Amino acid sequence: MRSSMSRIRTVGMLAALMLVAPACKRDNTEAKSNAAPAAGGAASGGKIALLLPESKTARYETHDRPHFERKVKELCADCQILYSNADQDASKQQNQAEAALANGAQIIVLDPVDSASAAAIVVRARQSKVPVISYERLILNADVDYYISFDNEQVGRLQAQALHDKLKADGKGTGTIVMIHGSPTDNNAKLYKSGSHSVIDGSGLKVGAEYDTPDWSPDKAQQQMEQAITALGKDKIVGVYAANDGTASGAIAAMKAAGISPLPPVTGQDAELAAIQRVLSGEQYMTVYKAIKQEGEIAAEVAVALLREGKLPAGRVNGKVNNGTKDVPSILLPAQSVTKDNVKSTVIADGFWTTAQICEGAYSSACATAQLQP
Repeated sequence: MRSSMSRIRTVGMLAALMLVAPACKRDNTEAKSNAAPAAGGAASGGKIALLLPESKTARYETHDRPHFERKVKELCADCQILYSNADQDASKQQNQAEAALANGAQIIVLDPVDSASAAAIVVRARQSKVPVISYERLILNADVDYYISFDNEQVGRLQAQALHDKLKADGKGTGTIVMIHGSPTDNNAKLYKSGSHSVIDGSGLKVGAEYDTPDWSPDKAQQQMEQAITALGKDKIVGVYAANDGTASGAIAAMKAAGISPLPPVTGQDAELAAIQRVLSGEQYMTVYKAIKQEGEIAAEVAVALLREGKLPAGRVNGKVNNGTKDVPSILLPAQSVTKDNVKSTVIADGFWTTAQICEGAYSSACATAQLQP
């Protein structure tokens, strides 16, 4: 699947939604939901289902869910949220969607375990005239109402460019790297992969080993890195492209167990707390910060708007992304590369993590070096 969007132009870091730079061709006419507004219109109440894919990636339970739920309650105090986490099981997510519909869900916000098989959930929702918002990961080949995410090819480019620039600065711009991608069932992982290769393929770096990581599992990423070390030799790897912070943690664990010191630069994504701590301590070179708080809040705003009005106010949509069935009206947010040099001006400035959270225990000395004070 090839996205039709072009790179988002960031005007200001995480400005208000209507100031987000267009990610692609502007849609001046907001698409209407296939469903009618909930009975009673803007009165109050209603049921909104939030279906998240897994908990191995820390962001879903620590950021996406609480920010979504808080914003829904702020906008609609007596709305009921039907929450489920599929634990990386597509069949389980299908059953959770069925249960939500049977329980009267009027809107479904779905982050799919499997971007392809989740189309069946959309078909089932359509039968009940329930709108579906594709959240974070794009649902493929389905009549989705809206898509809320980031420019995911840009994320892959940010990671790969940061790795390439670091290795080039260190005089290792023609060395051998390992690439550890995400789950093959996640359409976003394909976009990260495409974005990363758009940089790496012409960089002069050699890809010595490359893997897709089922379920985004850190344990499986660790096993893959162990295989790469055995095949290439622990002294031959100059850098590791890891698609998210979980896979980065697995790769780092494998290298530490193999006695590799100093560790080569390792990329990541999601700005997980443990990853920010690794960045400050030097175990991980960078991560990608995505404004998950804003993403969750926007999803809540869209869900409540559809519940009450059946459509979004003009100006909300800032792009279209083709999912194989249609150009899905989309709200796409920018992402930002984070290294130890800009932790303070990104994740701390936005309140994503506090210095007290980051600098606890063994990381207090690393924070002091970075001039971060709890």
